[in-house]
Amino acid sequence: MGALDLPTSGEIYLQGRAMSQLPQSERDRLRREEIGFIFQSFNLLKNLTALDNVLIPFMPVGQAGKFRDEAKALLQRVGLGDRLDHKPSQLSGGEQQRVAIARAVLKNPSLILADEPTGELDTKSGQQIFELLRDLQQERGATIITVTHDHRYIRDEDTVMEILDGKFASQRGREPQTT
Repeated sequence: MGALDLPTSGEIYLQGRAMSQLPQSERDRLRREEIGFIFQSFNLLKNLTALDNVLIPFMPVGQAGKFRDEAKALLQRVGLGDRLDHKPSQLSGGEQQRVAIARAVLKNPSLILADEPTGELDTKSGQQIFELLRDLQQERGATIITVTHDHRYIRDEDTVMEILDGKFASQRGREPQTT
């Protein structure tokens, strides 16, 4: 779904465009500009500060300075305004995940893919992460697809698609919108 691989069957559409029909350079651009990734293991660089970890996607293209103030504001928004200069080893698991979330939403993507975003967190931190994701979805209007094994965070208004043994098994909630 994140335009990293092409499907072996079927098709994935993003913004009405079939991923398999796009050249690699366009899939790379979509991944860089339109898709935010939140990984279970955070994927923070240990030698960088929280602020620099949020800015890392923009460093190779020389745009980190352009997004610095927004990155600071996002870290403030996720409750880490006083931890900008802390490295991952100085942050709790929940704080590291909030840095990863800020990194994913900085570019204001239309799609956020979250792989077990609470997998390494205690229940309270996990609940805070899901509330934060919901708030950001409301504020920014992005579609958020979350993979989780923990049903405690699912609300009645959520669209839930269950996959069992690698196959679609069931769905409840709103019908997903296609674009």
